[in-house]
Amino acid sequence: MKTKDSISWNTLIGGLAMHGRGVDALNLFIRMKNAGQKPDGITFLGILCACTHMGPVEDGLAYFQSMVHDNSIVPQIEHYGCMVDLLPRAGRLEQAMDFVSKMPMEPNVVIGAGLLGACRTHKNVELAEVALQRLIELEPKNPANYGKMWPG
Repeated sequence: MKTKDSISWNTLIGGLAMHGRGVDALNLFIRMKNAGQKPDGITFLGILCACTHMGPVEDGLAYFQSMVHDNSIVPQIEHYGCMVDLLPRAGRLEQAMDFVSKMPMEPNVVIGAGLLGACRTHKNVELAEVALQRLIELEPKNPANYGKMWPG
């Protein structure tokens, strides 16, 4: 490809990240920046997704901060969703709950269900009760939310 624009870079980075090739996605991100292409919100969504699948929590937090402070990108609900997915995978449930409480927007049901699932995985009943209550507030008529508390 002769000319690479943000769409082509983002497509490659996101595709690599979603298919378990996080290291390649992060390396391509470095190449993108070295080529003078400015990352955007979609770029960071791919990078955060890569971190989620690879597990480097500190890297994910650093990329999130870089997105905000170095690139002046306002995080969207999807960026927060990646972080809420990343933190519990490393057993950092309290940090994920704190992250959600500090979001500038209301969490959606995807984030709520993700937190509840993580609490179940890590057998943290106390935080699961908080997550379930929040999920019920977001989606009061969904009976499936109650079933997420019971062991599978």
